[in-house]
Amino acid sequence: MNTPGTGPLDTPIPALLGTSGRIFLAIVIGAAILIPALNLFTAPDSALHVPTYVMALLGKYLCYALLALSVDLIWGYVGILSLGHGAFFALGGYAMGMYLMRQIGTRGVYGDPVLPDFMVFLNWKELPWFWYGFDWFPFAVIMVLLAPGILALVFGWFAFRSRVTGVYLSIITQAMTFALLLAFFRNDMGFGGNNGLTDFKDILGFNIQADGTRAVLFALSALALAGGYVLCRFLVRSHFGKVLIAIRDAETRVRFTGYRAENYKLVAFVVSACLAGIAGALYVPQVGIINPSEFSPANSIEIIVWVAVGGRGTLAGAALGAVLVNYAKTYFTSGFLAPYWLFMLGGLFVAVTLFLPKGILGTFLEWRAKRLPSPDVLPEVAEPKPAE
Repeated sequence: MNTPGTGPLDTPIPALLGTSGRIFLAIVIGAAILIPALNLFTAPDSALHVPTYVMALLGKYLCYALLALSVDLIWGYVGILSLGHGAFFALGGYAMGMYLMRQIGTRGVYGDPVLPDFMVFLNWKELPWFWYGFDWFPFAVIMVLLAPGILALVFGWFAFRSRVTGVYLSIITQAMTFALLLAFFRNDMGFGGNNGLTDFKDILGFNIQADGTRAVLFALSALALAGGYVLCRFLVRSHFGKVLIAIRDAETRVRFTGYRAENYKLVAFVVSACLAGIAGALYVPQVGIINPSEFSPANSIEIIVWVAVGGRGTLAGAALGAVLVNYAKTYFTSGFLAPYWLFMLGGLFVAVTLFLPKGILGTFLEWRAKRLPSPDVLPEVAEPKPAE
């Protein structure tokens, strides 16, 4: 066993935030303040005015950025390529959607004070037991964390203790989200079937369509992204994070030193799932709908593209990749190139893999480290090290 100060896991802990981290937080927190202010306090005809629909679109991008961050935590630092993180995102979204549906009350199409419209349409007579409590916001927030967290805990416990790794783990994560996709499409599941949950009216008593509510949701999305980034940086910069990176690079060696690798992987997986659930919960009130398509395996694969484009193992790069790719998707799917978007997305992934294997931010940080080597620069990218 290694004595203190001599083993590979006893090297000094680097600083929590490097230069890129401080810049990232400054941009995100600045956006949380500036964008809502420009929406609420500038005249609609002003060149500085940010329309509400643009703010809602940017808020959606921020939710995707938090989702990408959650994937980068386990892929970039633990080596777990999850192709099912869309499931955790969707579960968080459904938890928030159930709360929003319970707030409609008699304002629904059928005017039932308890049952959502889709249940009345399907001739349901009473509210299912798993809908109870969702009329209380704190309960909904707890379920936003518990639903994806418990699924990740159960799934990860069996997978990691069975030592399923590599492509096999990726396949079963995708099987998990596909199974949930099929389940949530069923009307008798009690989640709205293929139509999902929609027609939301208000949140915490505030009109969900009002500019002020939209501004608050945007700010909360930005702050959640900033908080998620700090949490992930804290984890990967701690001794816990050093063990995660060691597991990624040489799991067998880590086990030989006495560490229970499966426990470390499980904790990281659950934290990642909870972050994805928070992203889904913030996403739903801004887009106004949640349906089973969010469980689509293609969505989970697309998240991997975001992380690869931005830079695996950089955290901030994953968020950057999510924003850039989704902006490109918005731009190119609104014109004559819309039918070719999936081909463009696939080509982008291939191009990044061949020419920018470390992603945009990872490549930039590597270039900067060569030009200006310093302790503040070098630890930014969690680059796999060859086994000694």
